[in-house]
Formats: sequence, C-alpha cells, structure tokens
Amino acid sequence: MALPAQTDAAQTRAGHPQAQLVPVYKAYGEAYDVDWSVLAAIDRYAELTKSNEARERAPYYGYAMDDPAWSGPGNPNPQDVFAPTIALFGGLGQDADGDRLALPFDPEDRIKSLARFIDEEAGEDEEQAVWTLFQDPVAVERVSAFARIFRTFGIDPQGHTFPIDKRYNYTVKHTFGAGRSYGGRRIHEGVDIFASYGTPVLACAYGYVELMGWNRFGGWRIGIRDANNTYYYYAHLSAYAKSLRVGDLVRPGQVIGYVGSTGYGPPGTAGKFPPHLHFGMYKDTGRREWAFNPSGYLLQWQRQPQIVTRSPVPAT
Repeated sequence: MALPAQTDAAQTRAGHPQAQLVPVYKAYGEAYDVDWSVLAAIDRYAELTKSNEARERAPYYGYAMDDPAWSGPGNPNPQDVFAPTIALFGGLGQDADGDRLALPFDPEDRIKSLARFIDEEAGEDEEQAVWTLFQDPVAVERVSAFARIFRTFGIDPQGHTFPIDKRYNYTVKHTFGAGRSYGGRRIHEGVDIFASYGTPVLACAYGYVELMGWNRFGGWRIGIRDANNTYYYYAHLSAYAKSLRVGDLVRPGQVIGYVGSTGYGPPGTAGKFPPHLHFGMYKDTGRREWAFNPSGYLLQWQRQPQIVTRSPVPAT
C-alpha cells in the first residue's frame, strides 16, 4: 500500500541533525547485523531526554556512553581515547577510521561502538540491549516505536494536520489554562473543538498509538506520540476507528476516531456536556511531562490543506 506523497519528501529532507548520520547508522548496522533504525532511535531518545549535566559532559548529538564503559573497567585513565589501550582494558570505544583513536564525540567511532555493543549484548534480542543502555521500560518502548517510525516514514517525517476533518462544521474554543472543577480543582490542559457527534477525528502527526481506553475525565481517548517525544491527547470520543490498536503507526490525516461526549464518570458515561474533541499536547524530557498550549499549532494547521484517509499504515 502506497503512503502519501509527503512521506517520500520527508525521507529525503536533510534539515534534521540526524539526517547526515543515516548512512553511518546503516553502515554499522549492516556490519554488526543491527537494525539501523534502532541505532537512530537510541540516539533520538537519548538526545531528547539528556539532562543538562549530561549535555554538558557530552555536548554532541546522541547517546553518550559513560567514561569507564568507553575506556574500559580498570583503565587508570577514564578519559582514554587511545584505541589499543581501550581494547586492552575491554572498553567499548571503537576506532572506526584506523587512526588509533576512539573518540566518543566522533560520530563514526561512537555509532560503531554502539552497534558493536548491541550486537554483543543483544544476540537476537535488541530490546535487551536497549534495556541495558537505559535501565528504563519507558525507554525500551519508545526506542522500539521510534525505530518503526524511522523505518516507515524516514528519520524526520514532516507535516501535520488539523485534528478534525475540516469538511465538517466545527468551532474552536481556545481555553487552555482555564479552571476545571470535576474531580477537584485543576486547569484545562488543552483546547476544545466543538463538532457534531460522529465527526471524524484525525491523527495530526506521524507517530504511534501509545494509549487507548477509558479515562474518567477524558472518556474514550487516544494518545499518540511522535518521534520528537511530543504527545497528542484526544478525549471524549464516541468511538475509535475500527482497525486502530495500541502500537499502530499513524500519519497526518488518518481517521482515528469520532467526536463524542464521553467522560466525567465510569466507563460508558456520555452526554454530560456538548460533543467536542478535547485536544492536548505534552512534552516529555524523561524526568517530567507537561502540557503546553496547542492553540498556535492549531491555528497554523487550520490554514493548511488537509488530506483525509481511512487507510491504516501498513504494519512493519
């Protein structure tokens, strides 16, 4: 099944810092029988979740090994970059170009080292190697999903769309930050798009379905995450697209559900407010997640052309 034309353009776009690394991922992925997209996904997740301290220690793009792991256990020089000494002490640092230096900030040295580690650590289970690197089940899930996004849509898929089919009547209420009282005092972490029951709701970005199901505030809801760790939250749906499942990849304009008025009670509660889509956006650094106002994005996406499709993304 062919994907929309914008996918091909996204695959060739060279603006993202990782675009120039794709040939390196592929070369060392092939050399060590590691999926190139897993290497890229490890780098992406590591870059998006680096602490300020880690960024100061390793001010280059991607995953940074600890000094003792790179130079070797027992190496008296934890910042050692001389490849023969690193090999002597069993360090992970690799010399990719034959200059006898293993430099953690050199993309080829670093990615070769990462690919070799995954090959030796994982065997047939790359997820086990990802666990060893991050020691975090969330990281394992997201690296796996990012890798599928990269394989299907390219390293930096571009393009978003308004989350409601614009051929239907709708009204946007920009009420991010307003007070809410159901379930206790809280703020409104999104924007409400009022429309009739059954109006198609669309994926607004390239990403994967991270969450589906009932929430007493949001009713039937869907959470989609893109490869930049932005989370898109859709709530109060009347129904989901028939074939949609957790873990599925989605693309902009794909129908994922339909406007409803569910929520504010136990599963099945509906009709406590007019039908609308609650749409929220969240950022996640790996240490905290927070909502931000999606109004600027929605106003931009409203002005753009929109292609609506009911075809799911082929499984990878």
